[in-house]
Amino acid sequence: MLTGGMIPGGPAAGPAGPVRPDRTTPAHCAPERVPPEVARYAATPDTLPVGAAGKVGVLELGFALAGGRTELTRRFQKAPLHITRPLFLDAALPDMPYVMFLSSGGGVLQGDRYRIGLECGPGTSAHFTTQTATRLYRMEHDYATQVVELDAGPDSYVEYLPATTIPFGGSRFYQQMNVTVGTRATVVLGEKLMAGRLARGERHAYSAYCTDLEVRDGRGRLLFADPLRLVPGERVVTGPAVMADFGVMATLYVVTEMARASEVADAMHAAIAGTGLRGGASVLPGGCGAWARMLGDRSPEVEAAFARTWGAVRGLLLDVPAPEHPTGR
Repeated sequence: MLTGGMIPGGPAAGPAGPVRPDRTTPAHCAPERVPPEVARYAATPDTLPVGAAGKVGVLELGFALAGGRTELTRRFQKAPLHITRPLFLDAALPDMPYVMFLSSGGGVLQGDRYRIGLECGPGTSAHFTTQTATRLYRMEHDYATQVVELDAGPDSYVEYLPATTIPFGGSRFYQQMNVTVGTRATVVLGEKLMAGRLARGERHAYSAYCTDLEVRDGRGRLLFADPLRLVPGERVVTGPAVMADFGVMATLYVVTEMARASEVADAMHAAIAGTGLRGGASVLPGGCGAWARMLGDRSPEVEAAFARTWGAVRGLLLDVPAPEHPTGR
């Protein structure tokens, strides 16, 4: 597997004091390594090149406790990535802000380089999502990447549940996600992937869809990694260990000390069993939590199953339900 390194979080020290890196450059947003399945497409686009205006998206947010609730205390954003004002819309968890990622570009294009950095301080709680599905448009030159760095401080509770990713035919995309889970912190991670534009009869027509997820504890020790390499032109992506013949795949990871890993896995398994979809749950390595995966033919049924499973986790860990419309839509 390809391992992803952590991007340094602090400024370098220079003769005249700290030197802040230029956060608007492609180098700041690019992954440390791009797998060969994607890197082979490197080229100079005949449209806007890498690094041009609108091609480098940066979103770096910091959260801390203030007045008994979690507040946004630090923000840096560069189009096309930005956020709305954090909303406190969950009556069951009135101190948890819901943060929606927005893109003024409407989708991911060739040559795009995005970086999202999220720092949640001790004792904070936050929910992160996206405004809509992430569309990976057809790419004739080069590729697109996204780096996500999520740091959940001690005793924090963080949910990162973006909407579905839809890779269009000919797209080439790589995401590197690094997560740090502090002592007694809980992190709930979700991913939903569609096989393509199913309504147009486009199924697994992308060139390459690759991701690397690495989760570490507060001391930097690797808890688990989950690499994904979908390259339809080279190997079968419709086998039983991948997406089979289903159109949508959803995955939910729960890293927590609030309940035994077996309890979390059982709760998720029971939730999936009640949906009629193909899926299951099991314990993560070292008992650091549990994970579940579910597959279905259509997006609405998988969305419903995913929400049901997330709700089961909420009920077990927090004794509250998941909101019916978490983004207010």
